[in-house]
Amino acid sequence: MERLEVQQGEVLAVLGPSGSGKSVLLRTLNLLERPSGGTVRFYGQDVTGLEGRERTAVTRRMAMVFQDPLLFHGTVAGNVAYGLKVRKVAAEERAGRVANMLAGVGLGDRSGAYVQSLSGGEAQRVAVARALVIEPEVLLLDEPFANLDAPTRHTLQEETRDILRDRGMTAVFVTHDQDEASRMGDRILVLHDGSIAQEGGAREIFYRPATEFVARFVGMSNLYEGLVEACEEGLARVSVQGRGLFAVAEIDCGEKVKVGIRPEDVTLVPADEVDRPTSSMNSFTGKVTDVEARGPVARVTVACPFPLVAAITTRSLDELEIAGGAEIGVRFKATALVVFGEAE
Repeated sequence: MERLEVQQGEVLAVLGPSGSGKSVLLRTLNLLERPSGGTVRFYGQDVTGLEGRERTAVTRRMAMVFQDPLLFHGTVAGNVAYGLKVRKVAAEERAGRVANMLAGVGLGDRSGAYVQSLSGGEAQRVAVARALVIEPEVLLLDEPFANLDAPTRHTLQEETRDILRDRGMTAVFVTHDQDEASRMGDRILVLHDGSIAQEGGAREIFYRPATEFVARFVGMSNLYEGLVEACEEGLARVSVQGRGLFAVAEIDCGEKVKVGIRPEDVTLVPADEVDRPTSSMNSFTGKVTDVEARGPVARVTVACPFPLVAAITTRSLDELEIAGGAEIGVRFKATALVVFGEAE
């Protein structure tokens, strides 16, 4: 049976493609939906299926921020104060907490503004402030910055992350954005078809994916079937389309496996330099079959004979004078090659 546990003071980032169950999980944690099986426990108490006042008593200890701000008509301060009013916090204390929270999210000078005049980023700041001002024991965030432009999104990520960590607040942050999950989460949970595909730190998820699905989802586009030809003292030699690749792995000789490498872990060098001494155990030459520039980063596909994609800077692309049909040297370390175990 799968078990998901969020520790007090932890920010858990829930990552997965559309339809993987991220929002359903969040709504279940907030008691908006009843699970089809199992239980929901809050500080050890079974809260599954609570109704009426008992359910309200639990949900008031949480707060939720949605992708759309869903603000009430009125002023910024009025929106942020709403949850405190419901909880019957005295007016003087309420005003102080609202002012402090608005200052914390960079809206100290906008308290009297009407929400209709706010930009998208300001509106989402209000939604975050409204959730945080009640000092919830658990904060649930459902892709809250997905509709914002990149600079605003990054700023709000940093501001929200700092507030959560400064206050030691427990939070579950749902996103489909891998960079956002890395920035926000102390730990990352990857969902696939409603099940936990992998959980761990960002480095583990992105550089040591446990399955082919996770590897593909986090951008490990170089994936191949191979056969283990030898393995000694934690170093395996895997044959991929007739070429031997070295990987740091403990695996039985003769086993069929899937192997993968992230494009950014592949280094391109002039073909005549590929045999120079280096720490990379995998080095060979190939022919460039495709070059795709994406702003400051370019993706270069090399036939080795299997297609191998490398991500390099556009500056390196120009300096190496890489073009279709050119011969190029390829290098990557044995630690960069991930072995997934038996191929399907």
